[in-house]
Amino acid sequence: MNDEQLLRYSRHLLLEEIDVAGQEKLFGSHILIIGAGGLGSAAAPYLAAAGVGRITLVDHDKVELTNLQRQIMHTQHSIGKNKVDSGKQFLQSLNPALEISAIVEKASDHLLNELLPTVDLVLDCTDNFSTRQLINAACFNHQTPLVSGSALKFDGQLSVFDFRNQASPCYACLFSPAEQLEEVSCASMGIFSPLVGIIGAMQAAQALQVLIGFGQPLVGRMLLWNALNTQIDEIRISRNPECLVCGKSH
Repeated sequence: MNDEQLLRYSRHLLLEEIDVAGQEKLFGSHILIIGAGGLGSAAAPYLAAAGVGRITLVDHDKVELTNLQRQIMHTQHSIGKNKVDSGKQFLQSLNPALEISAIVEKASDHLLNELLPTVDLVLDCTDNFSTRQLINAACFNHQTPLVSGSALKFDGQLSVFDFRNQASPCYACLFSPAEQLEEVSCASMGIFSPLVGIIGAMQAAQALQVLIGFGQPLVGRMLLWNALNTQIDEIRISRNPECLVCGKSH
């Protein structure tokens, strides 16, 4: 670690749970962030600022005016640009020493199977049920830790699925892929601007805990945040032996 890095990350180095060894782990880590919208806009800057050495952004959307109410990686000048390109520019301005990759593509089995062997952790910052199921199954197959977040209206959810731990449940243990759920989005339901910031920042915090290996990440637990009532609840999640993804019969 050079003198500039010692100064830039000095506030992390003062934390005994992180220290030099933990910061070095971050330098050598590769995180995949799927979704460069509201959640990704909050999570990615904190991960970049914290010194995660390599970040890959995946999103197929372009920046629209309606995004700017909450997607803080993008500006008025970003309208019409690919979200991942706008996000890459923002993150590089924040921390030029990092390697930022931008992939203008929708998450697919082929893309995930290509990327996951190279990454240490995945952040699911997407906004639809089917893509979350796809990401969960791919992360389970590759034994890659997954930090999953979602936000709609005034309600947010957050959990960690660490597939290196045989007792860890997966997203499908809680929400079966066999269920026919109606897709809803903030475009039709609305979303409270700071909510994605809160959940996204917590996703970044969970990712750092898992990568460095300190504290108690939300494995086997789901955090529920209601911004309307300023209420936090937590539910316990057990691995479902009949799960269609991680169950013994599958």
